[in-house]
Amino acid sequence: MTPAYAMLNRLSSLRLLVLAGSVLCAFAVSAQTPAQNPAPAATPATPPAADAPQQGQEPTFTLPTVRVNLVNLVFTVTDKKGHFITGLKRSDFGLLDDGRPPAAVIGFTQQTDLPLRIGIMLDTSSSIRTRFKFEQDSALDFFLQVLHPKDRGFVEGFDITTDLTQDYTNNIDALNQGIRKLRPGGGTALFDSLYHTCQAQMLTLREDFPVRKAIILVSDGDDNYSRALESDAIKMCQRAETIVYAISTDTSPTHGKGGDVLQAIADATGGRLFLSDREDDVAKGFADIEEELRSQYSLEYRPANFKADGAFRTIYLQSTNPRYQVHARTGYFAPKPGQ
Repeated sequence: MTPAYAMLNRLSSLRLLVLAGSVLCAFAVSAQTPAQNPAPAATPATPPAADAPQQGQEPTFTLPTVRVNLVNLVFTVTDKKGHFITGLKRSDFGLLDDGRPPAAVIGFTQQTDLPLRIGIMLDTSSSIRTRFKFEQDSALDFFLQVLHPKDRGFVEGFDITTDLTQDYTNNIDALNQGIRKLRPGGGTALFDSLYHTCQAQMLTLREDFPVRKAIILVSDGDDNYSRALESDAIKMCQRAETIVYAISTDTSPTHGKGGDVLQAIADATGGRLFLSDREDDVAKGFADIEEELRSQYSLEYRPANFKADGAFRTIYLQSTNPRYQVHARTGYFAPKPGQ
C-alpha cells in the first residue's frame, strides 16, 4: 500500500467516526427532549390534612409561594328590600383585613360565570317528614336552573349520620336519583354533618381553575345529636372557603332557636338565611339563591402585615353607600407555618 493510499484510508475512517458520533449525539438530544419539558405534576393521591388550608396543598411548588398571601373574597350586595345590586366598582367599597387596609388590590370583577361547586344538604330528620317530598322537588328544580356545563353539584342528606347519595356531577338525572334516595327519619346532627361535608367535599377539592364553593343547607336549624359545636362547623366552612346558604324549614312565627343558628352560620360564611312562613317559601329560597349566585362580586387582594401563622384574620367589607348591605364572609384562616 502506497503512503498516499494509506493516508486516504485513514481520512475515510475518521469521517465515518465523526458521522457516527453526530448521529449518536442527535439521538441523545432527541431522547432527552421529554425530560426538558415534563408534563404537569398530577394531583397527589393523598388528600391534605383536615385543618390544612387549600393553598398549601397544591401539586406545584410555585403556586403556594405566589398565592399564599392572596385573598379572594366573593360577596353580594343588596338594598334594604333584598334586591341584588350589580354594576358597582372597587371604589364603592371599603375593606379592612385584620383591621388594616389591604397592601394591594389585585383584581375586582363581577363573577357571573365562574364555575360553581355546590352541594345541597337536606335535613332528613323526622321533624321534616310531612314536607320532605316538596323539598326534594325544589332541590331538583334548583339544579335544573342553576347548573351550567362547567358547574358541578352533589346531594347529601343528614339526620344523626351523613349520607352522600350523589357526589360531584353535572348529570341532572344522577342528581335527581341522589335526591330521591333520601329518606326522612331519626334525630339531627346538623353541626357534625356540616363539619364533615366542608371537610370531605370542599376542603380537599382540587381544580385547575378558580371556582366558587357553596352549600345550600335546608333545615330547621335544630341540633340534638352532634359532638361538634356550632363554632366548629363554622370554622371548617371558613377553612374550606365555602359559602353556606340556609333555607329554614321552620314555619313558626318566631323560627325558634334554630333560626338563630342558621343565621349565624350564613353570616359567618358570607351566605344568607331564607326564612319560610309556608311550604312554598322553600322553593322561593332556592330561586333567590340561584339569582344570588349569578350576582356575585370577586375581590382579590394582598393583605397588609400578613403572617403565615395559622391565625384567623377578620374581614370587614362595607359599601360606601349606606343604603346597600354587603354579604361577605367574616374572615379566613392564614396558612400555618411551613404550609
